[in-house]
Amino acid sequence: LTGIPREQRAFQYLLAHAIPGDPHHILQTFDQWCYHCEHLSCVGPAKGRIVERLLLERAPLRVLELGTYCGYGTVLLAQGLPPGARLYTVEGDPQHAAVAEKVIRLAGFDENTVELIVGPSEEVIPQLREKHGLMKADFVFMDHWKRCYLRDLRLLESHQLLAEGATILADNVLFPGAPHFLQYAKTCGRYRCKVHRASLEY
Repeated sequence: LTGIPREQRAFQYLLAHAIPGDPHHILQTFDQWCYHCEHLSCVGPAKGRIVERLLLERAPLRVLELGTYCGYGTVLLAQGLPPGARLYTVEGDPQHAAVAEKVIRLAGFDENTVELIVGPSEEVIPQLREKHGLMKADFVFMDHWKRCYLRDLRLLESHQLLAEGATILADNVLFPGAPHFLQYAKTCGRYRCKVHRASLEY
């Protein structure tokens, strides 16, 4: 009715209620909006704890996120990075990317820590090394279109963008589901797989 997309409405709520430069408070304010105002397909606090735990265990220096959306997952990843680490996040929708850029900067992360790349993942991935300087990713978080998971994993493999022992965390593989990705990961012999059970966000 307002003509303002709900992602933009969520950002206006952040501006009014969140503490700038405080990533944890930014995420909490996002959660309040999603619980009490409008649902957004963010990672959410329950699955966010899984992400935080894995980041703490792995301490990756080069992180790639596929599917920035509003920047919730990006802020979650960025606040868990060790010193000197860098996060590359890829978003195909320019309008979502515009909101995410403001959210990321509001949380206090500059371009040296978080680089937002706008474009379809199948076009961006082959350019990551030459254009963006990502030699190999230690940690990949997939939270974009489920049908793209397998294609993009194969692209990362073929362009040799995965560091030895890299962690790949993929959201919502059971529901809505990414069965081909899951089957490949379990049977190709390159990965050890673990399914983390969680409810849908919010």
